[in-house]
Amino acid sequence: MNAAGSTTIEVFADVWCTFAHVGLRMADAQRHAAGRDDVRLRVRAWPLEWVNHAPMDPQKVADHVVELQEHVAPTMFRHVDIEHFPTSTVDALALVARAYRVGDDVGERAAFAVRDALFEEGRDIADPDVLAELGDRLGIGAPDQADRDAVRDDYDAGIARGVVGSPHFFCGDESVFCPSLQITRGGDALIIHSNAEQLAGFLRRCLTAPD
Repeated sequence: MNAAGSTTIEVFADVWCTFAHVGLRMADAQRHAAGRDDVRLRVRAWPLEWVNHAPMDPQKVADHVVELQEHVAPTMFRHVDIEHFPTSTVDALALVARAYRVGDDVGERAAFAVRDALFEEGRDIADPDVLAELGDRLGIGAPDQADRDAVRDDYDAGIARGVVGSPHFFCGDESVFCPSLQITRGGDALIIHSNAEQLAGFLRRCLTAPD
């Protein structure tokens, strides 16, 4: 529980992670369906370009989108532009960090806004003009060096807490990687299916945990 008595679920995730885009939306839907609008999602930075020492491969993203649309989220990923895919997400993650410094509600809006801009609007969220527009829309302005430092702080915290990938959910003593999806490998491809039951179980244990 946080200081105000509401529950906070921390999620370490990257913006260009397709699994995180789906997982966050599923978690958002389930908390509202449970009538738990008091539950906060604290989406923290887990920059995969630092983990993998390379930018995300746009073709890999496109392949995952096909699997997710076919088996999990047919109405999501309406406009993914792999020809103008961002080469970094650090500044987008910094914008989200900046928003959370204003408040949890603004932080959540920013976490969803940058992902929607990338996956639903086909925008390059590494473009400073795009981020400036999003920052103006959120009323927080553009990210600065302090916000980029906050991304590094999140990354260091994730390493210390044993984050294994994006998205990794934490709530109290509960910790689970990508609870919304069942991901298996078939040859050179990933086979992806919804795992709403696992996500619901995680949220149920989280929301019923003692203070």
